[in-house]
Amino acid sequence: MTFNVIDIHPHVITTDLETFPRSPLGGHQSTWSKDRPVSFEQMIAAMDEAGIGKSALVQASTCYGHDNSYVLAAVKAHPARFTGVFSVDALATDAPQRIRHWYDQGLTGLRLFTAGSTMTTQSRWLDDPQTFPAWETVEALGIPVCLQVRFPGLPMVHSMAARFPKVRIIIDHLMKPELDDGAPYAKAAPVFELAKYPNVFLKLTSDTVRASKQGKASPQSFFTQLLQAFGAARIAWGSNFPASSGTLKEILDESRQALSFLPESDQAQIFCHTARTLYPALAD
Repeated sequence: MTFNVIDIHPHVITTDLETFPRSPLGGHQSTWSKDRPVSFEQMIAAMDEAGIGKSALVQASTCYGHDNSYVLAAVKAHPARFTGVFSVDALATDAPQRIRHWYDQGLTGLRLFTAGSTMTTQSRWLDDPQTFPAWETVEALGIPVCLQVRFPGLPMVHSMAARFPKVRIIIDHLMKPELDDGAPYAKAAPVFELAKYPNVFLKLTSDTVRASKQGKASPQSFFTQLLQAFGAARIAWGSNFPASSGTLKEILDESRQALSFLPESDQAQIFCHTARTLYPALAD
């Protein structure tokens, strides 16, 4: 391969609880962040082992909530290797100020966490008019927005993608679709419905790679259909390390094997070039 791999979905966790105390969204820390924390120093070593050039570190919402201090510390320590994706309370009256604060510090993406391992019920605030000032701020700054959302939140995604067509929206984990029914992947239909919005991008993580091997699914049939709908230029790879099991190298190898049937140009787009589009700070 002739391209440098970029990871847009790893998480960093430190064991220094005094300097960086836990403050998980929902009040319960995720099991993975307790059992297998990876510091940013360890992340650099894991990236070197895997052959990953740069990463967009995503705020570990189920560990640190909206306190982005550790992601910022990582970016400041290794600005040539990292950029950071921060989190804020989009309903707060000071959300625009908090967005500008973290952006001015050097973080270049926003994450809105509406459902996940410690918040199993889909939150309903994403398209609340109280969030519009936050969306207007990221639009003005050119910041992409990662959405951690599940299928019940799909109407809100449609609403915001249409309301803010200039904001690049990245769907974390493709909303974790079930793929075991196989082609034409009716269970994943909500994902394909988003293809009509040019500003919607997909974050392809190990969760989807592993789901594509279940039941009647296969990586070749699913990812072929996905690229036909979205195109490689709207898909970017992220490891979800260490939330997903395995070493970073194992996760990358697994993902590259699953997409090995694609032309190298599409692989380069997914594993490198789309990330640079979303996060210019990661460009060489």
